[in-house]
Amino acid sequence: MTNLPNFVFALLMGFLMSATITFATTFARIGFAEDFLWVWFGVWLVAYPVAIVGILVYKPLASKLTVTLIKKLRPNEP
Repeated sequence: MTNLPNFVFALLMGFLMSATITFATTFARIGFAEDFLWVWFGVWLVAYPVAIVGILVYKPLASKLTVTLIKKLRPNEP
């Protein structure tokens, strides 16, 4: 089971990242069309739950890979 801090982190990071990425890609695709905000919101509604699940699933792996990479980049540090 996911602990509360990890879940809250996933909710916040998922919101920020999905909002930013869907805004940028929607803008790149249609520009600031008259219905831009509605189109963006529809895309974001799909992306937000996907982002939350992705963060919860990939965070442990990303954390382990980060530690491994940092150890390889800085081999003389404890």
